[in-house]
Amino acid sequence: MDETPKTATMPIGVLLRRSPGVTRWVAQVWTLAGIVPHAPPADWTPLRDDGTVAEFHAATLTLELHRKDTDSLIQNLTAQVPSVWVALRGAGRPEPVKVTASPFEASFHEIDAEDRVEKVAMPAGMVEWVEAFVALHHVDEPFVKRRRDKHREGAAQDGIGDARIAQGADVWRNPQSLRGRR
Repeated sequence: MDETPKTATMPIGVLLRRSPGVTRWVAQVWTLAGIVPHAPPADWTPLRDDGTVAEFHAATLTLELHRKDTDSLIQNLTAQVPSVWVALRGAGRPEPVKVTASPFEASFHEIDAEDRVEKVAMPAGMVEWVEAFVALHHVDEPFVKRRRDKHREGAAQDGIGDARIAQGADVWRNPQSLRGRR
């Protein structure tokens, strides 16, 4: 029996920056300032405030690596700059809801209209941690092209139509079967 854990987790601190808006319609702009690996729990802890720009340790979320996601992790690690994605929810002051190292999982959150996804460079120690996880769990699966079912290929489907209507005109006929009637 395989005793290797299927997942690995790390608490990640999400740092958000509040800066003044550039238009009169947007008073404040919130952006992702960075992440902190192995961060303690936090709930909008102020880190710095110079009067106009402020940074907060908004939340600590769990980054979870799954052994079935090693393909997406490899894609991330082979990018020019390996990244971590943070999903932020809400207008105004956003709430961090998800942190991931998988570009595929990040794209799922981008599809959702409620979430905004921002990325930040992955720290070097975290890159080594993800590389070790991938080295332990990745298995190359060869591509297998799907083949058509031989027994269904070219099978005639005469007479398929709406069973409630007893008209021959409503029934779909195979064009080849119509040639045989002439």
